[in-house]
Amino acid sequence: MGSAWADRRHHSHFSVEFESYWGPRYYRPYYYSPVIIERPAPQVIIERPAPQVYVERPAPQVYVERQPAPASASVVEEPVDYWYYCAASKGYYPYVKKCSSAWKKVPMRPAGEP
Repeated sequence: MGSAWADRRHHSHFSVEFESYWGPRYYRPYYYSPVIIERPAPQVIIERPAPQVYVERPAPQVYVERQPAPASASVVEEPVDYWYYCAASKGYYPYVKKCSSAWKKVPMRPAGEP
């Protein structure tokens, strides 16, 4: 092998480049990740209404003022029913259809019985 300097077929190149800028320094923009603030979700409160209560109130009392009864109406006589008695046949109508004597009107209850 030969030396690189000795070999004339090999050519080397070396270059240095500089950029010059005269002005304020330039900074590349730096992107920060956005700040994410997580707020907790609001608490859900479910409030059910109280059940409806129905109260049944009694009807108001109505007072009726009665007039005093007349004195004559306080003694009420019951209607008196009568039987008809035939003295000739010694029987009562409708068991005796014809009577040769006059019919006698007799109260259904004896006088002393209530």
